[in-house]
Amino acid sequence: MNYRIKIAAVAVLAVSVAASYGQTSGTHPQAKKHVATEKAKKQASPTIEEQIQSLRHELEGQINSLKNDLATKDTQLKQAQEAAAQAQASADKAQAAAVSGQQAVTDNAAAVSTLQGAVTDMKSANVSLATTVSDETAKIKKDIANPTALHYKGVTLTPGGFLAGETIYRSKATGGDIPTAFSSIPYEGADAYSLSEFYGSSRQSRISLSVDGKTNWGTLRGYYEADFLGTGITSNNNQSNSYVMRQRILYAEAKTNSKWTFAGGQMWSLATEGKKGIGSNPSDILTPQTIDPNYVPGFVWTRQYGFRVVKSFDHAAFGVSVENPQLLYSAALAGNTPYAILGSAGANGGNYNAAVSTVSATTYVKSYANVKNFDAVTGNQVNTYVPTYATITANSNIANLSFNQAPDMIVKAAFDPGWGHYEIIGIAGFAHETVYPNVTQNSVKYGGTNPDIMGFNGGTPGANVWASSSTSGYYANSIVLGGFGGSARIPVIKDKLTFGFKGLYGPGMGRYGNTTLSDVTNDASGNLKPIHNASGLFTLEATPTPRLLIYLNYGGDYAARADYATTAITLGDPKPYICQSGTTAANASTNCAAAASSTFATNGGTWGSHWTATPVITPIGYGSRYASVSATCAAANNPSYASGSVGYLPGGSACGNNTRSVQEITGGYWFDIYKGDRGRLRQSIQYGYAVREGWSGTGTAGALSTPLNGAKGIDNMFWTSFRYYLP
Repeated sequence: MNYRIKIAAVAVLAVSVAASYGQTSGTHPQAKKHVATEKAKKQASPTIEEQIQSLRHELEGQINSLKNDLATKDTQLKQAQEAAAQAQASADKAQAAAVSGQQAVTDNAAAVSTLQGAVTDMKSANVSLATTVSDETAKIKKDIANPTALHYKGVTLTPGGFLAGETIYRSKATGGDIPTAFSSIPYEGADAYSLSEFYGSSRQSRISLSVDGKTNWGTLRGYYEADFLGTGITSNNNQSNSYVMRQRILYAEAKTNSKWTFAGGQMWSLATEGKKGIGSNPSDILTPQTIDPNYVPGFVWTRQYGFRVVKSFDHAAFGVSVENPQLLYSAALAGNTPYAILGSAGANGGNYNAAVSTVSATTYVKSYANVKNFDAVTGNQVNTYVPTYATITANSNIANLSFNQAPDMIVKAAFDPGWGHYEIIGIAGFAHETVYPNVTQNSVKYGGTNPDIMGFNGGTPGANVWASSSTSGYYANSIVLGGFGGSARIPVIKDKLTFGFKGLYGPGMGRYGNTTLSDVTNDASGNLKPIHNASGLFTLEATPTPRLLIYLNYGGDYAARADYATTAITLGDPKPYICQSGTTAANASTNCAAAASSTFATNGGTWGSHWTATPVITPIGYGSRYASVSATCAAANNPSYASGSVGYLPGGSACGNNTRSVQEITGGYWFDIYKGDRGRLRQSIQYGYAVREGWSGTGTAGALSTPLNGAKGIDNMFWTSFRYYLP
């Protein structure tokens, strides 16, 4: 730019000099008119020197003028250059400002866009916040007006339960309320078999309270549940119907964020099937949907003390527990069976029930005494025999408690692969007793009397078999019980139809079965022997609508035969015998005879007692083949007398033998009349067909010559229920 300006200035200067020179250097002008000549003539022409001098002055003037012009031009050029430099600087600054302005515009546009987005988000957030505030406000108002839980010092209290009005009708009387005592279904020969029963009850009404507290490492929980199905000694149906409240479930639990669970207290046994994983809460337990609180035979369960540790994973859980033990003992103790101790009634001071339900007194002839009497007619002294009587009292305790050696041990694995729920369980139990082999039923009953003083023992003289009892030789006896089982819950149609089955098998598992058949019995030596038990249940549940649940169950409990029959003598009253003087074992059969008053009056000699019973096979154990089963098992039994309760207590069945199995098929429905935030109102009807069967036996005690089938009892049962559940 500066170079071009300089060229232009030089060109202007050159043109100016040339023009000036042209004007002053014309020494040969064209000829003028005569006027000019005349003027020239009139004036003297300047000399050449003058002209040169004039020209020099003129040129100097022009040169000076040009210098001045050049100086001016230089100044102007410098100013122009400076202006150009300033303009360039301004242009660069403007360019930079333009670039900066463009970036600012871009940044501003981005900022505006961001701001617009933020405003939009804020508007959405404000709308969401307003909705949340509105919802929270509505929730707070709802929680205040209708709280689902109560909050107290950092914990959440959740009450629950239901109020029930229910009825039961049974075609064969059992003397039970809403729960069915399946092992007490009467046999066909029992008095109660000819009568039905009906009861109405609200005793299954239930209350519960869950207390939950959150910590930084997990959750703490306490749970309490109770109903009114306890058996109070003074409770009855006479007027006030004031039945006691019973402890149903009480436990404490700690669950960590790493999915470890520790729980202790009275709760559903680890052996009971759950819905998912391994839970402690009753809502986690999968019970049959029956009105009957004793559920259905084949259902494996207990509610008892336990302490468990559970580790849960996404699709599996593993647990182990120690739980309260108890032996269910049943034995046919016919014959001269050794005496054993394995439990007792409770002790009042130990807070267990020591009361008895029935007292049965039996009077028998223990022996005979020779009494000398004076005959007032003849005046002679005569010898007579007088029976010596003894009375034994048999008590039926309200609660027999076993002396337990150790807690039951249970392990469990549960799996939830995404289609159904599956469990495997194992149970181990322990039992012990003290056996007194020199203390038998006969020695206790007739101890101290030598019944064979004549040398007679079932027709064979010489042996002294009924000696006094002795505690010498006693010893401890222990056995291990155990079983295994499992369950599966399979969704045939998702949320509509579910099929399930469960089972348990093993020695000594009777009390984990719903019917609570016996766990153990004894052999002829008095030793504990396990009874092999089995339980199984099939279930089908359908929910065709959200309000309707339909269910069908079939299950049963079984106790195997444990027959330890042996040759022994079951004694009745002895007979009086008298022998002549000088009788020995060799001649006792001819010198001794049944005593009579006339014999005592006319003969001297030795008197005593004698049992004519001969040793026979006697039933010992559980369900022995040699147990007597009446041939009239299907006929009504003769009424019996029991402790002055004529008219109320029926006689026992003539059928005799132990329970072999109890089975039931039952079904029903639950319909939710209302289900919402005001609670739930439900109605139900259940029907059950139950069969109890006893073990087969014999019509002739101690012989298999007349075998007979076991007894049977069939009961048809109907329940109704009307319940309101707390929301």
